[in-house]
Amino acid sequence: MKAKALVLAMSLVCPALAAAAEAALAKNFPKGITPLVSTNLHNLFRISTNLYSGSSPDNETGFAELARIGIKTIISVDGGKPNVELAHKYGMRYVHLPHGYDGIDTNTQTQLIKAAEISAGPLFVHCHHGLHRGPTAAAVICMARSGWSPAFADEWLKAAGTGSNYLGLYQTVRQFQKPSAEQLSQVPSQLPEIAKVSGLVASMVAIDEHWDYFKVFRKAGYQKPKEHPDAQPAHEAVILWEQMREAQRLDDSSELGKDFLEQLKSAETLVQAFEKTLRKQEAEGTDNVRSELDRQFNAVAQSCATCHKAYRDRRN
Repeated sequence: MKAKALVLAMSLVCPALAAAAEAALAKNFPKGITPLVSTNLHNLFRISTNLYSGSSPDNETGFAELARIGIKTIISVDGGKPNVELAHKYGMRYVHLPHGYDGIDTNTQTQLIKAAEISAGPLFVHCHHGLHRGPTAAAVICMARSGWSPAFADEWLKAAGTGSNYLGLYQTVRQFQKPSAEQLSQVPSQLPEIAKVSGLVASMVAIDEHWDYFKVFRKAGYQKPKEHPDAQPAHEAVILWEQMREAQRLDDSSELGKDFLEQLKSAETLVQAFEKTLRKQEAEGTDNVRSELDRQFNAVAQSCATCHKAYRDRRN
């Protein structure tokens, strides 16, 4: 992070120094991948001559910067609504293929590869922060079109900053199977610029269903239950708090007001603490940790119940 900050400072003073610093920083990344200096985008990488990865362009200056580096198509895998109007203003088109932090299903993988195949380039792939989902989507494209091996894709995710606790994203590249020409031909050529994303009700249903896993985990002493031998409680906690974080970004949530958003944020924080203790449980398994897990489990349950009483269960 200090190195990147130094590169950014150099870019403001001297572009030539910034270019030299970019080259030096790139030595720490897989061959052919270069981190780029940006004042408007986070975690910006040039992956190949035709493919870039980074954070969501949050304002007009971000779109202007993408246009300056030649981007023609933006592929968003974030749940947020793309700013299609600004993209068009700067001569770019959007393709919106959102996916979660639990991995990219094979159908979405095929759509990503088809989008890269038929869209005008260079392409820019982004999620919200450019750290987790976006780099994984970019890896899927490169594995299909540039012959990346699972090992190289895994190395790229680590270099890009993709959290090791996002097991589903790493499994996506480690278990990748290139779709056939027939499978690609079945994907429509007109991919959406704005996809229909689940609203708050669907989001809350998903959160409730995920919370049910933890009721099973608790009965199993916060270990892998026999009926779910592949489940990892700490990883499932990551998915749960990410679901809560994404729910805060929905228009439906904003319409319910500041108090609702604060309750969602509070629940997210509680589950993040729960995740940390679950990891401690994996390492130690002491009675003290188990007691703390019970306390945190009850705190999350109470948080959900309070929010449900105020918003889900109320009568208009």
